[in-house]
Amino acid sequence: MVSKTEETQLNRLENQVDNGGGGAWEYLCLVRKLKVRRSEKVLKHGLSILNDIKKRSSLGPDEWTLYEQVAIAAMDCQCLDVAKDCIRLLRKSFPESKRVGRLEAMLLEAKGAWEGAEKAYSSFLEENPLDQVIHKRRVAMAKAQGNISGAIEWLNKYLEIFMADHDAWRELAEIYVSLQMYKQAAFCYEELILSQPTVPLHHLAYADVLYTLGGLENLQTAKKYYASVIDLTGGKNIRALFGINLCTSAIGQLAKGRNKEDKESAELQSLAATALEKDYKQRAPDKLSLLTTALKSLKVSS
Repeated sequence: MVSKTEETQLNRLENQVDNGGGGAWEYLCLVRKLKVRRSEKVLKHGLSILNDIKKRSSLGPDEWTLYEQVAIAAMDCQCLDVAKDCIRLLRKSFPESKRVGRLEAMLLEAKGAWEGAEKAYSSFLEENPLDQVIHKRRVAMAKAQGNISGAIEWLNKYLEIFMADHDAWRELAEIYVSLQMYKQAAFCYEELILSQPTVPLHHLAYADVLYTLGGLENLQTAKKYYASVIDLTGGKNIRALFGINLCTSAIGQLAKGRNKEDKESAELQSLAATALEKDYKQRAPDKLSLLTTALKSLKVSS
């Protein structure tokens, strides 16, 4: 995950390069380091270096790294002829390279030659079952074909091997949510919270799923996780503040006085409502009346 400082640095450098201030190579290196995909910019500035013999020769061995980076960016942008040329030069220089072989398989994928790409990926996995890149390419290829059940299958197989991959757990959770398979999504978010307990977005997503599932127990748990988001963000997450109010209102309707935590819940709901009103007064005073109406519909008074 890219930090705000890193994103600011990247945007500043990108703006500098776009305006002719130099630093194209530094920008491309930072894109690789942060593992972000800014394909159009990478293609544009990468080719400006590769097409200039003097600039290209000054890179030394890094020239081939740039060819690889530009090839991937070109495939993203559907500039397949550019990608093909880059891969051809890489194959000529590294005839036995598995890394170049992966690029060739990705080119097949970009062309929509799914059968050929799958055959190539299967071959790579037979030689090295722990190749993360190839496992992820199979997931991406399944999604590109609209084969969501296949993507779920490959992701689950991948996570059996690489259980600590947070991005894969999050991707699987989002797929489950899109299919309204909320119990499965909840399991994925539980894994994320266990491995990254201080990331508020995981707590928030888990609370959303539990609220959607409904039922007294799920709503009570959702409220606790919304509260943990508020704690982790210093009370600055509007979605979590709304979540507290929604959960408390729904719990009140279901429990009908049987909830032993009624007093505590009412206090928490009132605090959340007060925080919401304060934030709206500062950021969107013209929407404050809408907020007040919404809170009244939940029988909340700050």
